Amino acid sequence: MKYTTLPKTDIKVSKICLGTMTWGNQNTQDEGFAQMNLALDKGVNFFDVAELYPVPATAETYAETERIIGNWFEKTNNRDKVVLATKIAGPGDYTAHIRTNGFNKDALSDAVNDSLKRLKTDYIDLYQLHWPERTTNTFGVRDYTHNPNDKWDDNFNEVLHSLDEIMKSGKIRQAGISNEKAWGTMRYLEESRTHSLPRMITIQNAYSLINRVFEGDMAEIAIREDIGLLAYSPMAFGVLSGKYLNGNAPDNSRLKLFPRFARYSGDKATEATKRYMKIAEDHNMTLAQMSLAFVTDRPFMTSNIIGATSIEQLEENIESVNITLSDEILKAINEVHAEIPNPAP
Repeated sequence: MKYTTLPKTDIKVSKICLGTMTWGNQNTQDEGFAQMNLALDKGVNFFDVAELYPVPATAETYAETERIIGNWFEKTNNRDKVVLATKIAGPGDYTAHIRTNGFNKDALSDAVNDSLKRLKTDYIDLYQLHWPERTTNTFGVRDYTHNPNDKWDDNFNEVLHSLDEIMKSGKIRQAGISNEKAWGTMRYLEESRTHSLPRMITIQNAYSLINRVFEGDMAEIAIREDIGLLAYSPMAFGVLSGKYLNGNAPDNSRLKLFPRFARYSGDKATEATKRYMKIAEDHNMTLAQMSLAFVTDRPFMTSNIIGATSIEQLEENIESVNITLSDEILKAINEVHAEIPNPAP
């Protein structure tokens, strides 16, 4: 395994992070336990979860993934071996069953305390805001269109003050953001710098061969401001395994179960995937290995969040950390990207 540290800290994390959003829906608790055991054995010490997992979020399965991790901690006594990240859900139609008061002080306090109970721990290493409260272009929306009726008021300072209190209590060690844009990221950093408030040290956004949008303004911010990317969906919901190309994907595959994520399998995304598959085959590796190795090795990357529904998938995904792509492969990848840029943002 390869390791780095969370930016501006001495917290050592594996370059591969274990994603957990299938546990409690596509995966049972026992399967989640098996994945955590394997990951830890392979040197993965960084686990990422969220209060709304499993995905898709429903009232019936709310927070089940955190409960599974908490039960594993209780059973194995491995809490001290794991750097644990979780998230508070932002406001939205499909999170109304969680709470409606966004990231205000009470919401943050309640969310942290509830996660601690479910996770059966007394601290969270990295606590993240799952997406912005304001209306902006997240989750597959390519361009920003301003909404003059957005009811959100600028509360970056208030949020950081609330997080500061929680950090001083010892319940969380560090804070980060997720699904955030360039403006929001810089506002958090500005408030932190100007008012000596906690600093957002990571940003968890989507990044893959068919979604390299982060390489725009966000990559420069990540490098110049030292805020590390935690890449989610590096396999684009399994599309970059190539399993959807032959039409034989299993019934429990994510895109068959959750058609709302069809942005990963549009015509252009499919064509790009076919071309990336050819590059991988020409160099004697699987598309999954090439896709993950590409993400892990980016200069703005802190950790690559991988997920799997089977132990076999997980083992292959973890082993990708040992692959370094040649200049020839990178050149071929970038040629495809130039012709079919970001088909699944």
